[in-house]
Amino acid sequence: MLAFSSCWNNSRHSDGEKMIEEIVDLGFSHIELSHGMTIAKLPGIQKAFKRGIFTCSGVHNYFPSPVEVMIDAPDAYEFTSHRPFDRQRAMDMTLRTLELAAEFHAGYLVLHMGSVPMNPKRWTHPLTAMVAAGEEHGSKFIKSKIAFVKKREKIAPLYYHRALEALTTIAERAAGLGIKLAVESRSRYEDMPTEREMLALQAHFADHPSVGYWHDFGHVQLKHNLGLLDHAEWLGLISPHLIGGHVHDVEWPSRDHRVPFSGTLDYAALLKFFPPGCPLVWELSPSREAAEIRSALIRWKNEFPERA
Repeated sequence: MLAFSSCWNNSRHSDGEKMIEEIVDLGFSHIELSHGMTIAKLPGIQKAFKRGIFTCSGVHNYFPSPVEVMIDAPDAYEFTSHRPFDRQRAMDMTLRTLELAAEFHAGYLVLHMGSVPMNPKRWTHPLTAMVAAGEEHGSKFIKSKIAFVKKREKIAPLYYHRALEALTTIAERAAGLGIKLAVESRSRYEDMPTEREMLALQAHFADHPSVGYWHDFGHVQLKHNLGLLDHAEWLGLISPHLIGGHVHDVEWPSRDHRVPFSGTLDYAALLKFFPPGCPLVWELSPSREAAEIRSALIRWKNEFPERA
């Protein structure tokens, strides 16, 4: 199933119905309702849904945004936070999102699980800058990356436990609603879970049909570009747990959410790991032009007709 995320045009609209109509006009009838949505747009989205002009492939937490958060900030509240209020707010908003997902007959809910308290300006950003400068084989880069991994591994268990505890609660409600929980791969190594943690998490929920893995093509490619994993190898390992994925491209080394075919990703090599019919959602930056998207969609349908 090919779908499109509302993150592309959400910020340009005050009317949810008009937002949906613009996406449908691009050539997509399946839409993922994404984070960053104000509650004021909800009636218009509901109206478009009742008109039958789109089907909701899934929903991305939090939907709608917490009313007190004035910007698009899906990580405003984290399950891993040291603040009990934030953890509870994250839980309350997620359970509310599940209810709305059921209203739109969504098949899945994409989840961010949190992070460990390591500032990306100290870790991911300098590594990315070194890669951009062609220094990824130098001793400074290698030493920095090893120190990064060691520090994160040392402090991670508490935050992994908090994420696991939250997911256990959410999964019970999701099972009752018939919605799959799609735990998303993240773009930064500071985020929860890493690939090792993702495998452990999926093993923990092996007998729970509501929990699976959501592959973000761009996020994983950013880690690939830092030498933290091999993109295709990772997909081969995690593929038994795949629910679907966010499709976008990456301009070397770290500009993601680009239109497919405009960057470095080899889709043919990666799509083979995805089961037939699973949702593939184009999740594009608001800066991408409609004409570029339409052109890429034509090419996608020609090259991957079975994925259209």
